[in-house]
Amino acid sequence: MNALTTRAAAAAGLALLALAAAPHAFAQKPPASRVVLLDRIVAVVNDQVITRRALDERVTVVLTQLRQQGTPPPPRDVLEKQVLERMIFNHVQLQYAKETGLRIDDATLEKTLSRIAEDSKLAPAQLRAALEKDGISFAKFREDIRDEITMARLREREVDNKITIADSEIDNFLSTRQIQEGKSDEYHLSHILVSVPEQASPERLQERRARAEQALAQIRGGTDFRQVAASFSDAPDAVQGGAFGWREITRLPAIFAEAVKDLRAGEVSGVLRSPNGFHIVRVNERRGQAAPLIVSQTRARHILIKTSELVAESEAKDRAVKLKERLDNNADFAELARLQSEDSSAARGGELGWLSPGDTVPEFEKAMNALRPGQISEPVRSPFGWHLIQVLERRNQDVSQQQQRLRARQALREQKADEAHQEFVRQLRDRSFVEYRLDEK
Repeated sequence: MNALTTRAAAAAGLALLALAAAPHAFAQKPPASRVVLLDRIVAVVNDQVITRRALDERVTVVLTQLRQQGTPPPPRDVLEKQVLERMIFNHVQLQYAKETGLRIDDATLEKTLSRIAEDSKLAPAQLRAALEKDGISFAKFREDIRDEITMARLREREVDNKITIADSEIDNFLSTRQIQEGKSDEYHLSHILVSVPEQASPERLQERRARAEQALAQIRGGTDFRQVAASFSDAPDAVQGGAFGWREITRLPAIFAEAVKDLRAGEVSGVLRSPNGFHIVRVNERRGQAAPLIVSQTRARHILIKTSELVAESEAKDRAVKLKERLDNNADFAELARLQSEDSSAARGGELGWLSPGDTVPEFEKAMNALRPGQISEPVRSPFGWHLIQVLERRNQDVSQQQQRLRARQALREQKADEAHQEFVRQLRDRSFVEYRLDEK
């Protein structure tokens, strides 16, 4: 018995109870018969369905988000189609995750819910009460969070963990973007994507370009960019008005970076073509190059005595204490490190090189920062074992170039991952059976 027939049976049962409680009802004129539609299917995705009720619930959430952002909503029928398409994309990802054995256990889910409550400065019980006060089922909210975690884990497994960045790519990236010359402006962007299916016909390609041109015409005609994004964009952030956030030019796709470099705040690009489709980009704000990044660095070396199943905590600490006594009696630190340290730095006499804040675990960094150059610490406990630390020298260093390479690596990774994820989801969608029934009455 499906959901509709179950509800119908329940309704029939209630009707029989009502008749039994009112024996004189047959003497009265029967009311005109009418059919009440409890729910209906608006899309079929493989072996699952999306119902009208589920779509309406999601549209209500999106309308609330748009209202909070001050974004004028598109017409209801346009928004419904956009939201339904996002729901279809989510369904195909969740189905693939289930087919390939990806599960989110209750313990992981509860940790995430606790973190959400903590971020909202609420106890878990207060979060539940707040949701229910707003008319949101906690059970539904809980499963929605499970789905979000599932899709994030799916992306990590199928896309993010397979991305590699070579040093030569970073060199080429920095050279192409001319970062060495200081061109590291930041841009706050919004964008619209009109996607193009894989191996699209010339007619389909022209139809998608025309849709992008129509969106651009509305923007240049004065329609709010966010409203146009919610109406036209196929990007996941469409219903949030296409917000892209602040990005350094180094972290933008090349096609965006080239388009926005000469735009002022408030200006919009033309229609841009990429392998994924057609884009329109708006510069909301821009700001200049960040100041040089000066940090205090410490050159240090250490000796590490590890604990293990065979080496007790007390035994490791005792070894470290005895080595400290030898160092206090003028033993050579580098020689002791080569002979006694259980770290990969032992071959270098314990040398760790120049360390920036955050390069080591907090326990090590705190002890190191308390030392004067030349001074040797007492035994220091960290998750790795017991350390003896010596500070050799300190300096203030401009690490902008290192940071540029790190940001370039992150930018390339993000760019590759975003493109690969879009392609991955598009392929899932293309392999799936999808039947639309939204326009059926």
